Amino acid sequence: MTAPVNCAYLDCFSGISGDMLLGALLHAGLEEKILLQELAKIKGIDFQLTVENQLRSGISCKQVTVHSPSGQQFRHLDNILDLLGESSLPSAIIKKAGIIFTRLAQAEAKVHNVALEKIHFHEVGAVDTIVDIVGTLIGLHNLGIEKVVCSPLPMGRGFVRCAHGNLPLPAPAVCELLSDVSVYGVNQKKELVTPTGAVLAVELAESFGKLPSMTVQAIGYGAGSHQLDNKQPNLLRIVTGQTSAEQEYGTVEIIETNLDDWNSEGFPYLCDLLFRKGALDVSITPLVMKKGRPGQLLRVITDPAHGLELKQIILSETTAIGLRFRKEERMTLAREAIMVSTPWGEIIAKKVATPQGVVIYPEYDACRQVAETYKVPLARVYQAVSCTEERKKKGE
Repeated sequence: MTAPVNCAYLDCFSGISGDMLLGALLHAGLEEKILLQELAKIKGIDFQLTVENQLRSGISCKQVTVHSPSGQQFRHLDNILDLLGESSLPSAIIKKAGIIFTRLAQAEAKVHNVALEKIHFHEVGAVDTIVDIVGTLIGLHNLGIEKVVCSPLPMGRGFVRCAHGNLPLPAPAVCELLSDVSVYGVNQKKELVTPTGAVLAVELAESFGKLPSMTVQAIGYGAGSHQLDNKQPNLLRIVTGQTSAEQEYGTVEIIETNLDDWNSEGFPYLCDLLFRKGALDVSITPLVMKKGRPGQLLRVITDPAHGLELKQIILSETTAIGLRFRKEERMTLAREAIMVSTPWGEIIAKKVATPQGVVIYPEYDACRQVAETYKVPLARVYQAVSCTEERKKKGE
């Protein structure tokens, strides 16, 4: 059966920033000594880290502050990527940090209408941003987190002062980063989601929704730097644990469109393309459209992180001029790929944990290949896979 997955849920009831997430990870079990040892592997940044234990609305939490004795050093994207590449951090952290900084740079470049290679970072390239982003990745790696789920993000209103002047909230870069992400407006005249917090959320989270089914192991709170209205605690809560081995919950996006003038001979090609780009399922259903015209309903299921790219593929590869999409909850049973012995050798199959016990499902492609190779009926191969597993259960 599929092993449980170490999961972290980001409960952003008061928003998210880089220092809040780093503080929450420290409160949830990340050792400050290990964090500093790993950050020291980045040469060329001068900083001091202050970690304070605090109480916010009676809740114990940690607040992280990054100090740069030599002052903030503004950098271009290439400068940051060079710093990462020349460090001795684990390759997985270097790669992910590069992806996060690049996405942040792309959002800033689009908002300010500047070419990516020419954009000069201000807040984004400052030392505290580097520490927050790389420190968060170090924390997740050190705690063994394999999967991240994030709550919908609250959007404050008002204005925030930055290097470019007064900007409306949510900040333009935040709006750009949170395209296709679950958000909601709140009556707080504060910056609840910073650009660093936004890019960490979208790049780390598999999905945005409610707390997934898990066995809770640790809870941590990271404190923000300002006071919120109505005495709301400015905290980010992280819940870590293991997902259920029997079933998994999550949010998926359903993308649909009706087609009445599309040559469906292209459907196999479209399916392959969508699956390669992250689709979980693709189907097409005959229907009768207006004026009695025959048509087809194309439906694609995906995790929200891949939704935008799949929509662009559908609009490019079909005659659709519009799409419908919505978020839905789903539950899946734990499953794993196994090899079963048959008269024709080992064949891959799927082992699924159902509420009534384990069930073995033959894999069509693997069984078809055996049937074609050995010139035997496909049904006989299916039966052999099932019978082999039955004999295993009986100890034969």
